[in-house]
Amino acid sequence: MRAAIAAAEVGDEQIREDPTVNELESRMAEILAQGEAVFVPTATMANEIALRVLAEPGDELIAEEESHILLSELGGPAVFAGLMARPIYSPNGRFTPEQVREKARSGDLGHTPTTRIVAIENTHNSSGGRVWPVVEIEALADECHALEIALHIDGARLFNAAVASGEEPATIARHAETVTICFSKGLGCPFGAVVAGSGERMLRARRFKHQFGGAMRQAGMAAAACVYALDHHVDRLAEDHARARRLAEALVEAGLPVDLEQVETNFVQIDVGALGLNQMEAMERLLDEGVRLSTTMGSRLRAVTHLDISDEEVERAAELIPRALDVPARV
Repeated sequence: MRAAIAAAEVGDEQIREDPTVNELESRMAEILAQGEAVFVPTATMANEIALRVLAEPGDELIAEEESHILLSELGGPAVFAGLMARPIYSPNGRFTPEQVREKARSGDLGHTPTTRIVAIENTHNSSGGRVWPVVEIEALADECHALEIALHIDGARLFNAAVASGEEPATIARHAETVTICFSKGLGCPFGAVVAGSGERMLRARRFKHQFGGAMRQAGMAAAACVYALDHHVDRLAEDHARARRLAEALVEAGLPVDLEQVETNFVQIDVGALGLNQMEAMERLLDEGVRLSTTMGSRLRAVTHLDISDEEVERAAELIPRALDVPARV
């Protein structure tokens, strides 16, 4: 990837003269079955551009209450798109067409905002990297269209979802008006994301990209890493999933509170609260043993497998995590 970055052919991205950015955008539009794709620095910016394209200030956004768009983008839907958020709770990150029908509002001229967007996250971070089944996305899209609501897919880990479910990315993404992809997670790039949709919507997206501070110059150096990832890092996501499963099963065998049903992709969540620990105390203990986990929702910590984690490191983590958290060895 570093060699691809160094050898990248570049131009002025702001006026669409960077050939490597153009190649990436063209490939991603085809992969996602969308009219066009727009390259931006981050997936958060990609999400915020999509929301701004799909609605006007004062409109309403429905999303799962622990979704990245509502929890981890610093109020971006309100700041950048002027949207009112209407959350839906789901323990596995997925909600139903019936829930949307119950929550959606047609608005009026006097008091009530109109629901314009439903956003889903695939895979869903807070629930442990869980996958939205295509049949559920299709049913939700049908309901949204019946209600004249746009569907946005925050697909930061959509390639993980595709590999785990055996579906093509296009099969997942084609149901949405807009979809975003992040390259700096499982695909292993330094940074970069795309937002994709119809040609008309992406023309507006390019305007908001510049307005939000995302226009670049010789961005082909970054896009080259993303192109490399498309060629080399997608199929190997299955290795991350397999390693996460091995780690989860080993931790359960060691007596740790891990819900194996949640482990569908590359996340393993440990409920340290069930061990009488808070997140910071547990993380300090783990760091003392040389293991780094991150915080997530509630009293859980999260282990993430990725292309820099080997089989040997998974085995070592499975040994060190129970020791750090003082879980008695099972006889």
